[in-house]
Amino acid sequence: QVQFVESGGDMVQPGGSLRLSCSASGVNFMSVLMGWYRQAPGKTRELVASMSGGGWYRYYADSVKGRFTISRGNTENTLWLQMNSLRSDDSAVYYCNTDPPDNHWGQGTQVTVAS
Repeated sequence: QVQFVESGGDMVQPGGSLRLSCSASGVNFMSVLMGWYRQAPGKTRELVASMSGGGWYRYYADSVKGRFTISRGNTENTLWLQMNSLRSDDSAVYYCNTDPPDNHWGQGTQVTVAS
C-alpha cells in the first residue's frame, strides 16, 4: 500500500527556514523520482521540486530556485525539503509523492509564512 507521511511544517516569519520530511512506503523508493508539491488556497497543486533516485537529476520550480533544496535518503525511504528565505507566497500545504504523482496523497504539512 502506497503511503506518504509529511512533517515539519510550521509558521515562520518571512526570511525564515524550515525543513520538511516525508516518509514513503509501498513504492520502490530507490528507483522512482520523488517530488515535493504544494497547494495554496484557491490554487492548483504544483510541483515544487523533484529528484531522481541516484541524485543525478533535480528539478526546481522557478519560484523556489536558489532557496529550496531537495534531498533524499534511499535507505530510510525519506525525502526532505530544506526551505530557506521563505516568503509569504510559499505558504501552502506541502505534499510529497512520486513524480509524476501516484493517486495516493498524504495529509500534507502546513507551511505558513507570516510576520
